[in-house]
Amino acid sequence: MIKRVFSLIIAVLLISMYVLTLVFGLMQNPVTTKLLVASVSATILVPVVLYAYQRIYSIVKGDPDDKENEK
Repeated sequence: MIKRVFSLIIAVLLISMYVLTLVFGLMQNPVTTKLLVASVSATILVPVVLYAYQRIYSIVKGDPDDKENEK
């Protein structure tokens, strides 16, 4: 159950980052370039950090589902 909730939160976070990237790209404001760079950076870094967190958690916790996938 927790994995589903966590996955849903990640999906909503990623979709909102993509929408914000589009909005920042279309804005006519002097700060737009900085916001766009921050949004694109977050779009790349957040999934990488979340994946690393999940991998470390499964290794430390000893998730039996993860061991079956490694064979």
